Amino acid sequence: MPKAGTALRKLPSVDEVMRAPAAVDAIGRYGRAATVDAVRAAIAQARAGRAALSASDAIAGALARLEAAAQPSLRPVFNLTGTVLHTNLGRALIAEEAVEAAVAAMRNTVALEFELGSGRRGERDDHLRALLCELTGAEDATVVNNNAAAVLIVLNTLAKGREAIVSRGELIEIGGAFRMPDIMARAGAKLVEIGTTNRTHFRDYAGAVNDKTGLILKVHTSNYKIEGFTAEVPARELAPLRSWSDAPDYLFDGSGSGCAWLRTSYTGQVA
Repeated sequence: MPKAGTALRKLPSVDEVMRAPAAVDAIGRYGRAATVDAVRAAIAQARAGRAALSASDAIAGALARLEAAAQPSLRPVFNLTGTVLHTNLGRALIAEEAVEAAVAAMRNTVALEFELGSGRRGERDDHLRALLCELTGAEDATVVNNNAAAVLIVLNTLAKGREAIVSRGELIEIGGAFRMPDIMARAGAKLVEIGTTNRTHFRDYAGAVNDKTGLILKVHTSNYKIEGFTAEVPARELAPLRSWSDAPDYLFDGSGSGCAWLRTSYTGQVA
């Protein structure tokens, strides 16, 4: 104990460490606030361990902390999982042409929402809308950050204050605690569960459709599978319901294809 007490009494002060030449260099590289925090952490660690610590050791430890914190968290790895499109590894690689185009756009100011011909404000979707429509055959298209955002926007636009029909077997939770019932509630849609966990039939959808229906939702259960005594209705087989109701049908596909598409006669704007 006496030795430990002596070591604690000899711990350098933060001010003493910050006067060291190495600390001045650290401030130039990482900023004063970050350097002070790192020095305090180094001294606190020595105090907790009742260990001796010189000013030079304190700044060395602080520098190690600063350098570790400055390393990017996104690091290249080898995908040896056997899953080609792995969600936790960033899914698909981006083509070199796309990488080059992104780098070029980030190095310059670009006409993101500006029509060069007319000199007026434009829309950012104009850069990709025609390409997506050609690729998918859709009448219109837009892009959001992820499928969760797409689900929220569609539900809020088409089913806010109205009913959204979905099979019980498709009320999924995927990564990031994304739960279909929760996102529907946040979008203002009233969840109407049909069928059972393992079996849902066309008649279940037909029986739930009414004048309060805002959306018929199909969810791809990419993260789990129910086997055995099961039944489900493919999205394409829900088309006859559109002759009975104006409610659109919407497919949320959270699988490797990463898409979400909507078939509807809705003529408003999805913002």
